[in-house]
Amino acid sequence: MRNGFIGGFAVVLLFASVFFTQRNRISKEKKRSEELLLNILPAETAEELKATGTAKTKSFVSVTVMFTDFKNFTQASEKLSPEELVREINYCYSAFDEIITRYGIEKIKTIGDSYMCAGGLPVINFTHPHDVVHAGLEMQAFIEKNKEERIAIGQPYFELRLGIHTGPVVAGIVGIKKFAYDIWGDTVNTASRMESSGHVGKVNISDATHGFIKDKFNCTHRGKIEAKNKGLIEMYFVDSKLS
Repeated sequence: MRNGFIGGFAVVLLFASVFFTQRNRISKEKKRSEELLLNILPAETAEELKATGTAKTKSFVSVTVMFTDFKNFTQASEKLSPEELVREINYCYSAFDEIITRYGIEKIKTIGDSYMCAGGLPVINFTHPHDVVHAGLEMQAFIEKNKEERIAIGQPYFELRLGIHTGPVVAGIVGIKKFAYDIWGDTVNTASRMESSGHVGKVNISDATHGFIKDKFNCTHRGKIEAKNKGLIEMYFVDSKLS
């Protein structure tokens, strides 16, 4: 009987050990899956998607959208191996990710050498114009420092054009595969034009964004600049934060 009891107890212990090991493994896998989902989608959108299987498209009255683009990307890519090129892009984009995270800005996507982000969504706030302009200045400062370091060691370098515009957008997820949070509207198109109409090393903003941030930043009025498919748009360079 004693041997039977000991044998039964051993089986119970073995079963319990397997059970708790499996439960811990499942818990860790679930946590990892949720972390990966949150790295792809905003937290609010991810929760809605998990709860209902869908995420509703939402309209935002005011957000601030930023586009960046590496001016001499083609020239640098001709002088670097594919591995070196990807490593350098990753280095720059990782720095951009850290900058926008500090300011509560949502990364939307990267398209080749173009980086897109927006402030004021999916959680509405009223500091997004200032947040995005702050981030833009820090991005330009990072790229300038990286340029100096790469010149010193004789390596090709990137230079950055950066454009910002504030206005309404629609945001959400479309399609059924490889979910991606995205935004649409004329604000997005205008922000893209701010980038393409900008200058290397400068933070180029629209008159709409300038109206929100003019009391906190030193800006240079550029006047009306022709933007592709948009006509003449009032633009400003942000020079620095007011002391």
